[in-house]
Amino acid sequence: MEDSCVNIHNRGIELKESSLNVDDSCQLESLRNVPDLESPNSRVPRSFSSNQRFHNMNALEILRETIRILRYNASSFMVIAAILICPLSAVVLSNVLVDQSTLKELTVRLLLAARAAGIPLVPFVKQSCQRLSEIIISSFFGFPLYITLSLFSKVAVVYSVDCSYSRKKPYAAKFFLVVGKIWKRLVLTYVWVCMAIACCLLLFLILIGVVCNVFTLLGFSPSLVVYPAVMVGFAFSIIFANAIIICNLAIVISVLEDVSGVQALVRSGVLIRGQTQVGLLIFLVSTIGMAFVEGLFEHRVKTLSYGDGSSRIWEGPLLVVMYSFVVLIDSMMSAVFYFTCRFSSTMEVLEGDDHGSEEEEEEEEEEMVPSSSSLDIR
Repeated sequence: MEDSCVNIHNRGIELKESSLNVDDSCQLESLRNVPDLESPNSRVPRSFSSNQRFHNMNALEILRETIRILRYNASSFMVIAAILICPLSAVVLSNVLVDQSTLKELTVRLLLAARAAGIPLVPFVKQSCQRLSEIIISSFFGFPLYITLSLFSKVAVVYSVDCSYSRKKPYAAKFFLVVGKIWKRLVLTYVWVCMAIACCLLLFLILIGVVCNVFTLLGFSPSLVVYPAVMVGFAFSIIFANAIIICNLAIVISVLEDVSGVQALVRSGVLIRGQTQVGLLIFLVSTIGMAFVEGLFEHRVKTLSYGDGSSRIWEGPLLVVMYSFVVLIDSMMSAVFYFTCRFSSTMEVLEGDDHGSEEEEEEEEEEMVPSSSSLDIR
C-alpha cells in the first residue's frame, strides 16, 4: 500500500514537471517566433510600447512614445542631459557669449535697415531686431560649442533611442567608436544645415525689405506698411519651421544612414512628405517650451523683478535643468519622428510592390485565358 502511494506521488511529480517543460518550451518557441525590432529580415519596424507594428503617429503619440523610451532607458538620457545638454543650456540662457557693445551696434544697424526699408520702428520691430541680433551673435561666437556639445548630444540621443528600439543597452565605448566613424559626415551635414538656416534668414530679410519698399513706393503710410510685413513674417515662419524640421531630421539621418550633407537634406525632404503637419506640431510644442523657459530665466534670473535676488541661487539652476529637459525631449522626438517617417516610406514601397505584383498576376491570368477569336476558330 505504501509502495503504491509512493508510485502515485512520483507519477504526479513527473506529470507536473512534464507540464512545466511543455509550457517552457512553448514560451521559448513563441519568443523565437517574435522578430527583432530592427532586424534586417523585417522590413517594417515595430513600436517600442509593444510588439505591435509602427503606424503613422500624430504629435501626441510621438510624445507618448518618447516618454516610454525615456522611462525605459532613463539613466542614459539623464547622463546625456547632465554632461552634454546642461552646460550648453546654461550658456544659451545666460548669453555669456554675447558682447553687449557688439549687440547694440548690430541692433542699431538692423533698425537703420528697417527704417530705410520703410518699416515703422514700433516697439515690436525694435524687440525683433534686438532678438535677431542676439541670435546672430550667439550663433557666431557659440559655433564651436554648437558643433561639439550640441552635435554630440544629438548623436548620443539618436544612438540611445536606436538602442532602445533594438532592446540593447547603450555602451559608452561603442558609442565613441560609432562617433569616430561618422563624425566627418555629421560635421558636413551640420555645416550644410547652418548654411541652409542662414540662407533662409537672409532670404526673409531681403523679402521683407522688398515688400515694404514696394508698398512705400505705392504711397501707403508707414502704419499700413506694417500689415504686409506681418503677413510676410507669418508666411515665412511656416517656411522656416519646415526648414528647421528638415534640418533636424537630416542630422538624425546622417547618424543612422550612410548619407551626409546635401544628400541628407534631400533624404529628409523625401521622408517628411505626408508628415509635414506632424513635424510642425512637434516644432511648435518644442519652440513654445523653450520660449517659456527662456522668458522665465529672463524675468526671474537676469532681470531682478522682485525681492532681493536670493532666489536666483536655486531658480537659475532649476530653469537650466528645465530647458535641458525640453531640449532632450525635442531631440528624442526628432529621432522617433524619423522612425515614423521611415515606416511611412517603407509602407508606400511595400504597397507599390504589392500593387505591381497584383497587376502582374492579372496579366498572367489574362494570357492564360483563351481569347474569343480562338474559341470561334475552334
